[in-house]
Amino acid sequence: MDKTRIGADQEVTVYRYELPGGWKVLAGKTDEDNDLLSIRLAHPEDWWFHVRGMPGSHVLLKHRPDEEPDRETLKRAAAIAAYHSKAREGGMVSVSCTRAKYVTKPRGAKPGTVAIRRESLLKVRPGIPEE
Repeated sequence: MDKTRIGADQEVTVYRYELPGGWKVLAGKTDEDNDLLSIRLAHPEDWWFHVRGMPGSHVLLKHRPDEEPDRETLKRAAAIAAYHSKAREGGMVSVSCTRAKYVTKPRGAKPGTVAIRRESLLKVRPGIPEE
């Protein structure tokens, strides 16, 4: 787990993972960290993940210029989102996936609450990459 500074006065705590092929994944720890990760730290072209219908971490798969992740990489990032949720002990879990540019914070919404557009669903088993 790492702390990343955002601006002069804000810090976000994230879990960091590396997937095969060198893809980087970040997962927020708290609702406040999720907000900062999704709204302030995310690049518009990052991939954003969250388990569907229950509490959990917001997860980013960091984009690479001129390279798109394959379906297996997206599913591995989705599995991390499922792992960092209340569905951790479940079997197959539905995870919402969209680009970070389609994630917004509704005015007045409580920490960790976002609105998403253009989502697709990935069915995965919760898990994190082996060390």
